[in-house]
Amino acid sequence: MKFLVDGMLGKLTRWLRMMGHDVTYNVQLGDKELLEIAKVEQRVLLTRDLELYKRAVIGGLDAFYVEGQTESERLAKVTKCYGLILEIDMDKARCPVCNTLIRPAQKEQLKNQLKPNTYRYYEQFWQCPNCEQIYWQGAHWKQITTTLTEAQQKRGTICMTRESSLT
Repeated sequence: MKFLVDGMLGKLTRWLRMMGHDVTYNVQLGDKELLEIAKVEQRVLLTRDLELYKRAVIGGLDAFYVEGQTESERLAKVTKCYGLILEIDMDKARCPVCNTLIRPAQKEQLKNQLKPNTYRYYEQFWQCPNCEQIYWQGAHWKQITTTLTEAQQKRGTICMTRESSLT
């Protein structure tokens, strides 16, 4: 699914990209530019700006007003609304930084770019062919899994339509 996310949802952008979704995000875009991009590129606009949301809906765009205090709450609401799977499949994951599909990388080729302990203790790596950021399922993976599990639990308790998220 293709999304356009406003400047207030940078963390959500990273999550959606890791889950394999094409997400455009630029904190310098104004409301008019966001609406135009959403229309031209046929992207779902995700926003925490109620006025922008209303303008998008009035303009016939697919938009979602994102509420929630935590990333797991926001993930639960967006994924439930759009029927998205709450998991990270490394074969489909995008770079959280630049939105490019990441690719498996050979450990030996990354040796000079990794810290010694990372190189020693981890075997699987992925790299962005665009920005060259390197990824692995390190100690932080436990927190990622916890957030996804929390989102899945919260998702089960959400009863909403896109329109009811405002009432």
